[in-house]
Amino acid sequence: MANDQGLLSRGWSMVTHNKRYIIWFYLLNLTLAEFGASAFRNQAHAVLDHSLLSDRLLHGMDAGVLMEMLIRPEFGPTMASAMPALYMMFVFFALSAVFIPGVLQGYASNFRLPREDFFRACGRNFWRFVRLLLIALIVFGIASGILFGIRGALIKAAGKNLNEVLPFYTSMIGLAVIFLVMSALRAWFDIAQADVVLNDQRAVRKSIGTAFRHTMSHLGSLLTAYVFSALIGLGIFAAGIWAWMTFVPPASWLGAFFVSQFTLLLLLIPRFWQRAIAVSYYLKYMVEPIPVQSFAPAPSVASEPVPTVVPVASLGAQNS
Repeated sequence: MANDQGLLSRGWSMVTHNKRYIIWFYLLNLTLAEFGASAFRNQAHAVLDHSLLSDRLLHGMDAGVLMEMLIRPEFGPTMASAMPALYMMFVFFALSAVFIPGVLQGYASNFRLPREDFFRACGRNFWRFVRLLLIALIVFGIASGILFGIRGALIKAAGKNLNEVLPFYTSMIGLAVIFLVMSALRAWFDIAQADVVLNDQRAVRKSIGTAFRHTMSHLGSLLTAYVFSALIGLGIFAAGIWAWMTFVPPASWLGAFFVSQFTLLLLLIPRFWQRAIAVSYYLKYMVEPIPVQSFAPAPSVASEPVPTVVPVASLGAQNS
């Protein structure tokens, strides 16, 4: 990949050359979702298999029937079906922390990363990623709390104005600012993850500091790339909802399954694209170039005159 390519194009090239990572994560997500939904499915079977009202859920969506099913005694406590889904969500985040280092290593490679190198990168960086994710959660939590608090105060102050649409505009502008700030924070910690893996940095705090300086120095290009990829994800989500409502009949559970799963598969692309953008930035701006040493030609050494050897016979002939 040429160095003059932009972050978006370089990152997209990495994603297209490593499509298998998206497929693997989708299958992982689908498998964990099956385990997480199994408890709700078993509880729903206990009610719907013996009720004629189940036809209203089979051939459409009746909110009243759904609420009645949830409150019936034979359905059981709702926490019994919600907790497995919550557990599987945490398992997915944990496995993401395990496998993302291998993905970053594969994006940075100019060749297909062997399986043993992939898992070696995963094992070497697991604890580093855990520490990095904990710090990221703290930073994101503090930042979001402050931003949403300021937004709420501004909306409350705008509500005292006589302009009726001012609170709405204030709310939308506040959400846009929060989105931009969160995108910048995502870029910061994605670059820190790339530095931890590709620089084999054991001190996570050094990677966080280095990534922060680079994010601030190239905030415009990074924010543009991250916002664009996030808007692509939003467009995919909107297109999936539109396709579901337009082409999937209410009674077609198979059609709903394929449309929803295909949408979820496509939604993984922007997230992996952002990871590739971070790797692209690291390779372009954070890798120190190898100095090229110029070797001067060795000075020519004047050759000493070779003495002429005169045969003894010729000397005798000259003397005579």
